[in-house]
Amino acid sequence: MTRAVFLDRDGVINRAIVREGKPFPPASLGELEILPDVHEALTLLRTAGYRNIVVTNQPDVRTGKQQREVVETMHRHLLEALPLDGIRVCYHIEQDGCDCRKPKPGLLVQAASEFGIDLPASFMVGDRWRDVLAGQAAGCYSFFVDLGYRERRPEPPYTLVTSLLDAARAIVQAVSHRQPLGRTPDE
Repeated sequence: MTRAVFLDRDGVINRAIVREGKPFPPASLGELEILPDVHEALTLLRTAGYRNIVVTNQPDVRTGKQQREVVETMHRHLLEALPLDGIRVCYHIEQDGCDCRKPKPGLLVQAASEFGIDLPASFMVGDRWRDVLAGQAAGCYSFFVDLGYRERRPEPPYTLVTSLLDAARAIVQAVSHRQPLGRTPDE
């Protein structure tokens, strides 16, 4: 079995559009801005033997605020520009009760089945409580990129980081030195 790092999209891979303390996805390919050091972080993880898989909620498609074709164009761009192995998307809203919308682990479980991924040997990196909880529910260790949003915070255990590159370096260092992860905000 292989290992993976599951990555939220908006706020981890590309810049989220923040309004009044709440993150929103870019509305178009023109607004899609890959964050600095993301390519370096993904290359570091890939070199260490991890698959890089984006798992993202995109409910604006379901609510009619966004067109699915626009989201898929952004994803094709990300797949061409970055060392990613795949992108899995949930287009549902909370009321749909699906298994794939984070904080449920369905997207991670689906990708694990498709790629032969060992979930307990894998990681989740996200910037919202939903991401951390989805990783925990799937049996992955989670990293929380704290961007200061005005919303619910995740419950430990997780490691607090400032960026995907920070998480990638921690993963590679811990795994190569067989060190435990686990700096939560209370420490």
